[in-house]
Amino acid sequence: MANDVETNSVERRRWNDERWVSVWPKREQLTGAVTAVFLDHLGLGEGENVLDVGSGAGGATIAAARLVGGSGSVAGADISASLVDFARQRALEQRVANVSFSVVDMQSESVHGAPFDVAMSQFGVMFFDEPATAFANIRRHLVPGGRLGFACWQPPATNPWFVGPVVAPYAPAPPPPPPGKSPTGPFSLADPERVFDILASSGWKGVEHDALELVVHVDREAIDDDGQLTFLGVPESSIEQAHAAVDEHLETLTGGDGRIRASLAFQIFTATA
Repeated sequence: MANDVETNSVERRRWNDERWVSVWPKREQLTGAVTAVFLDHLGLGEGENVLDVGSGAGGATIAAARLVGGSGSVAGADISASLVDFARQRALEQRVANVSFSVVDMQSESVHGAPFDVAMSQFGVMFFDEPATAFANIRRHLVPGGRLGFACWQPPATNPWFVGPVVAPYAPAPPPPPPGKSPTGPFSLADPERVFDILASSGWKGVEHDALELVVHVDREAIDDDGQLTFLGVPESSIEQAHAAVDEHLETLTGGDGRIRASLAFQIFTATA
């Protein structure tokens, strides 16, 4: 890959950790619950050519491929080789032929099949360390007037299921980003005004924003297991203490069946190239 050292180096390492393949299906209990609402906002039509940015294990990508039908196609792009392999296997098992997946960093690289009619992303665009550069690159992949739609989280305070603040005392503070880089992470695009500024500076027009909330009941492992805590930076020596803190935090969200009642506060942005 081009610019491997400078571009998204932290996220390249993190998302290519093999543990993500094993924990991903658990996490999809949260993210997958949003897919139908997200795709409804996109309004995909028969025959459209779609780019899915940060496609992960391909759940939303495959759902979009079904909407555009056999005359359309969806290309999934993700920085994680392991998750791309997972997505390819999933598409094969589900016999979805009008979808493809490639290992690509959409901040700086290109995807085969451009120009696309639509660029979409379900919780995949929060991990660019140069977000304006990335969104400009995504725009270059679209036809003139092409559509962008992505889902990202509202702030952590509106998502009590997120245990990042709870385990922060047990994890080293992340180093500040190098000059010219931005912090990355699940909530890096939580501030709508910042997102409006990023999209405007990267050439997008007609930006619109919807704040939404959805309540789901999920297994505890969707939120709390060793893999999730490792992703949040907790070292092995502090895992037991971090789990205890998470236990206390999640107690008020836990039902009699042991499942977590998670209120998902997310937002959907749309724009035109």
